[in-house]
Amino acid sequence: MELEARCRTTAMGIMPHTDVERALKLALGLDIPFWPQLPKVSFYEDMYVQASQNFPGIVVDHEGKRISFDTAKFEEELGGYSQKMDKAETFALNQDFSAVYHRFLAKDLKGYYAIRGQVTGPVSFGFKVVDEKAKPIIYNDGIRAILFDFIQRKANIQHRELSQKNRNAFVWVDEPGLGWVFSGLSGYNDVQAKEDYQDFLNGLEGPKGLHLCANVNLPYLLELGIEILSFDAYQMETMPKGYTSAVAEFLRAGGVICWGIVPTDSTSLGKETPGTLARQLTSYWQAVSQNTGLAPRQIAERALVAPARCCLKNTGQVGAVDEIACQVAEKDRVSSIEEGLVEKAFALLPELSQVLRDKYGL
Repeated sequence: MELEARCRTTAMGIMPHTDVERALKLALGLDIPFWPQLPKVSFYEDMYVQASQNFPGIVVDHEGKRISFDTAKFEEELGGYSQKMDKAETFALNQDFSAVYHRFLAKDLKGYYAIRGQVTGPVSFGFKVVDEKAKPIIYNDGIRAILFDFIQRKANIQHRELSQKNRNAFVWVDEPGLGWVFSGLSGYNDVQAKEDYQDFLNGLEGPKGLHLCANVNLPYLLELGIEILSFDAYQMETMPKGYTSAVAEFLRAGGVICWGIVPTDSTSLGKETPGTLARQLTSYWQAVSQNTGLAPRQIAERALVAPARCCLKNTGQVGAVDEIACQVAEKDRVSSIEEGLVEKAFALLPELSQVLRDKYGL
């Protein structure tokens, strides 16, 4: 797959909606649609719970909304898991773990330029899920090796299923945990993570995509061996000069960057327009161009645009978004402020995309 990005629109996987069809309609309204994850519909839709299906040793507490790891259960289930590793259904996402995925697959998706899926990454999962001693499972070498293989197989099965619906299908790995490996308090550091991740990516089928909305070290991420990077670009405000060479080298090699530039918190979203967001994004591209000689148009050709983050909880001032949340007609009114914010952000995307395409003649 040679993805011609050209400022097309897509979005993060997690959405705050409780109406499955409404969320799906929004996702299908983008240039590159995706299947939404809806944790407010069910705890099964939590990104970690969703990824945990059939991993040995996992305990899901639906009432307490908690996922954990039991070492004794792991040892008991490991043999059975090993015997099922050659079966696709062991790693496929079934209907119990997603209210949307199979509805998405039932749609006619051939007419879209591309479609996208997502799976929680092994680093994030390994940090999030802890054992009976409250120790993240990523610190256990044996379990970590199985976890990386497990998530790789899940991503590959999903890619195969999506590819049956659209030849330009890709799956990105949702990895906020890669923002934690630089912490001095972490027992799993950036050096080990890079080694593990390069092996993990080598076994992925289809385009190798990565998504995270944590604070990012762009050169580190772009050197992992990925082909698509999605990140929260809005939070940067300026493009550090030290990042520009890595960005230019990645794009020259055919990589695609999905710039999460439309904010989803009420304070930031309330003050932005397609024009202001286009200026912020193009300022990043100008910095890359001035320091590397890569033309801004070439950067735009390898760019996707998206919201900056998911919005399960509004982090801005509620009063600032009352008007935004109520812009939907009475009969179609969203059920929460967060839904209103996300829908406003989605509405800005095609306008922003058009501004950029016009500017760079795409």
